[in-house]
Amino acid sequence: MTEQPDKERLKKKILEEMTVDYSRVLEENFDMAKQFIRLAENGDVEILAKEKLTGVEKILLYLVGKLYAKEAGLTTTDEVGNNELMENLGMPQGSLLPWLKGLRDENRIKQVERDRHTYHSIAINQVERVLKEIMKKLQEGGNNN
Repeated sequence: MTEQPDKERLKKKILEEMTVDYSRVLEENFDMAKQFIRLAENGDVEILAKEKLTGVEKILLYLVGKLYAKEAGLTTTDEVGNNELMENLGMPQGSLLPWLKGLRDENRIKQVERDRHTYHSIAINQVERVLKEIMKKLQEGGNNN
């Protein structure tokens, strides 16, 4: 009858050593994020320095911003539809869709189909990477549109 204590010990070990605190990741990267992202009360995300960023970078920042918006209680989901991206980033569908496909193929974003609509989100483990890449690019003065 050692099965139950072993199971409880494993559960405790998993919770202590493998659990990620999402809000902590967002908090640790907050100062970097606020240099590029602003949030509207309705949960929409505004990207700063758009003219210096590629379409892919804008999409990634928007999705990171959506994580912050959800954490702040401005929206109930961190998923973003194609229409929201096109409207808020000023991108035509013909540009947006290939960029999204490339990001999915590189496993940088996730796609979910629901009610005949497509939604996208970014994994929490991508937040720091995205912000650091963009920070480095802007510090070096790069512009790869």
